[in-house]
Order: sequence, then C-alpha cells, then structure tokens
Amino acid sequence: MISEKLESMKGLVDARDSDVYDVLAYVAYATETRSRQQRVEQAKPVINQHYTEYHQQAFIDFILKRYVDEGVTELSVGKMKSMIELKYNTISDAAVEFGSAKVIREVFVGFQQYLYRD
Repeated sequence: MISEKLESMKGLVDARDSDVYDVLAYVAYATETRSRQQRVEQAKPVINQHYTEYHQQAFIDFILKRYVDEGVTELSVGKMKSMIELKYNTISDAAVEFGSAKVIREVFVGFQQYLYRD
C-alpha cells in the first residue's frame, strides 16, 4: 500500500523514471528530481574510480542497466543471486571471475553507496 502511494507520487511530480529517494527529496526539500539514468551518469565516474577491474565494472554496468530499466528493487540484496545467475549463469562461474562469493557481495553492495551520494 505504501509503495503504491509512493509510486503514484512519481506521477504527480513528473518523475516516473526517478527513485522514490528523489521524489521524497523533491517533496521535502524542493530539490530537482533526477531520473535513474541521470543518477547513474553522475555516479559512474566515482564508481569506476573505486572498482577498477574489468570484471567488476562489467558486473556493475549490468546491474546499473537493470536498475535504470527496472527500478531500485534491482539493487536489493535479495536480487543479488538472480543478478549473478543472469550475468554469469551460476554463482560458481561468477566466483571464478571474482575469487569468492564474498567479493561478489562486496562489489554488489559496495558500489551502491556512490549511486546515492549527492
């Protein structure tokens, strides 16, 4: 119910491609809303500074595309396993690239802090 109301707020402030975070910031602080695509474009240089290996950037790019296309739910830890399987087929295949499941999780969770820095 709450998520439905928040989703309908996006339409009211003409921010359908924005996260709820941006909509609430607009309502509370009168800040400009940004689309998910704009948020990614702004954060990408900083993300690439912190995640410099090709396989890290390829995985992050895959996740960010899903985020832009589908929304913020793609960033939840609960989606991590399905994201890995979509990109690498199995967690074992991904672990070959990253070294361990722990490193995969650190990348999946870690880059997100740069996405929401203002």
